Amino acid sequence: MENQDAQAIISQVIPYLTTYGLQILGAIAILIAGRIVAGLVGKVIRRTLGRGKIDESLIGFVERFAKGGIMVFAVIAALSKFGVQTTSFVAVIGAAGLAVGLALQGSLSNFAAGVLILLFRPFRVGDVIDSAGSRGKVKEIGILATTLATPDNQKVILPNGSIMGSKIINVNAFPTRRVDLVASISYGDDIEKARDVLRGILAGHSHVLKEPAPVVEVLEMADSSVNLAVRPWVNTADYWPVYYDLNRSIKHELERSGLTIPFPQRDVHLFQESTPAA
Repeated sequence: MENQDAQAIISQVIPYLTTYGLQILGAIAILIAGRIVAGLVGKVIRRTLGRGKIDESLIGFVERFAKGGIMVFAVIAALSKFGVQTTSFVAVIGAAGLAVGLALQGSLSNFAAGVLILLFRPFRVGDVIDSAGSRGKVKEIGILATTLATPDNQKVILPNGSIMGSKIINVNAFPTRRVDLVASISYGDDIEKARDVLRGILAGHSHVLKEPAPVVEVLEMADSSVNLAVRPWVNTADYWPVYYDLNRSIKHELERSGLTIPFPQRDVHLFQESTPAA
């Protein structure tokens, strides 16, 4: 009698074990497969983006995002093996994602701008940029913000969205720059003599490039002076030393050559009105 009862219980349990055991094994197999696929996809992403010299922080984020997405789908597929209605589960995840996206739309905008900066590289770490009302050397490019060091060594953190939404001036993107200076002489001075003096200053400066050739021309006839444009080209790293040095040399050489550096002046003419006789 006991053998019959045991056989009856076993005959009832075996179908459940078979059914649920296969479901459990299938779920485990899906999770393992998802883990393997996520690892392979992560390696492919890292190798592909690494060849394109993409920033490491962006590579890491894309890799984690892809692996996380694959594992989420693997978990949903594993739950479906147990008869869980994954449609409503996916809808809940989508609604939660939408709510989070609306709450973090400012951060998401900065994130998208950070991705664009890291992909298209309008500037790199070490470049001097002028953007969003700030100017400084780029110290760090993050996913959400970029850190600058100003010329007086202040730390400025700019949201990436504000950078991509405004004009970006990359000061040292090119190997050479033009120095724009103005030298003023009096109206009574010899313009050609002044040009020769200025050309001599540029020709004798070791950091002024021969090509492109520097330009010295009359810029404008101002109220109190004749202004000459002085336009030499220099290597970008030499810009400020040359700028300061040329300003000093121009003043000394113009004065030494007998030319006058004028200052604003105004002629005042006084007229005395005659009083008619009574």
